[in-house]
Amino acid sequence: MRNYKRRRRSAPALSTRTLIAPWPIVPLLIGCVFLCLYAALALIRFHRFALNSWDNAIFEQAIKAYAHLDAPIVPIKGPGFNLLGDHFSPIIALVAPFYRVAPSAQTVLLAQVVLIAISVVTITGLAMRRVGRLSGMAIGVAYGLSFGIQAAVQAEFHEVAFAVPLLALAGAAYVDRRWTQVVLWSLPLLLVKEDLGLTVAVIGFVLFLAGHRLRGAGLGGAGVVGALLVLLVIVPHFNPSGGYDYTANVGGSGGVLGTLLTGLGQKVLTVVLTLGITGFLALRSPWVLLVVPTFAWRFVGENSYYWGTSWHYSLTLMPIVFVAMIDGVVRIRQSGFSWSKAYAGWSAAICLAVALAMQLHSPLADLLHTTTPPARAEAARNV
Repeated sequence: MRNYKRRRRSAPALSTRTLIAPWPIVPLLIGCVFLCLYAALALIRFHRFALNSWDNAIFEQAIKAYAHLDAPIVPIKGPGFNLLGDHFSPIIALVAPFYRVAPSAQTVLLAQVVLIAISVVTITGLAMRRVGRLSGMAIGVAYGLSFGIQAAVQAEFHEVAFAVPLLALAGAAYVDRRWTQVVLWSLPLLLVKEDLGLTVAVIGFVLFLAGHRLRGAGLGGAGVVGALLVLLVIVPHFNPSGGYDYTANVGGSGGVLGTLLTGLGQKVLTVVLTLGITGFLALRSPWVLLVVPTFAWRFVGENSYYWGTSWHYSLTLMPIVFVAMIDGVVRIRQSGFSWSKAYAGWSAAICLAVALAMQLHSPLADLLHTTTPPARAEAARNV
């Protein structure tokens, strides 16, 4: 009789484990769904010759050179042009082994999709851990659908795709208060692109505000020194003109203030949309300060493409604001007022609703259209 009772007591525990066990795989499943969606979007656009620029060809030539253990010479930008003299992005060499196995432009496109999918898994897992299972799933889906990610896939491969999983992992470590991991995931950003040195410096400042002054000061110093070293020494060394080609974009003919005020409405809308996709809850976390360097160089740049939400310029902002939102919800639950706690309780539903509303005119909507490739595509294929 006693043995029978013991068996009856143990049954509910086994049942509970059975119910809990599938949950850890949910972030991976959501990441795989977006991997398939964005792979389809990238490959269909490539098949239709619906390409926005020559950037994918630039990066393919550089990765091809790395795959053959050569310097990243990019003939499409000029005879003997070394890509390190344009942007400092040695991290793209990580794609080279895969390109050596499958040498094609599609391999480069899919590399970006995989990096984005890793960030989806990371942010979904973080949200489910800290906000709740169903709410976390909703936040993960909203992040996967965010406009910055879709615009980047539509714009083909760019080096900043490597920053997305790194920012997601550093942000997850910040929310979980794993301070050393924040530093370790942040430092590789210095190898992604020259402007991300300032983002690393801001991460150091955020750690300093959290009371971890030694780590914060060290990381902040590494970010500033790294950015200066790249901009003043490394890029000019490889650049044919001995300088940094994008310096002229800052301020332009109207000066910094004049350029900042130009297109002000579009810039304000970009900021509102970037924060609005989180229901503005990202503002509750110091992590949101990481958006400042990216907005700064974009809004003082004379190139009007920097100011809006198209192309790949908002890609790095997506993991930042969603991590900040998750951290904001955690902070509100711990010390917020009753009304803010009630609003935070609706955070997942709000950001998912915003994300779904923005799908009406999104790149993913292209997958719903079964139009035949234009005549231009057939002509290009023949060539």
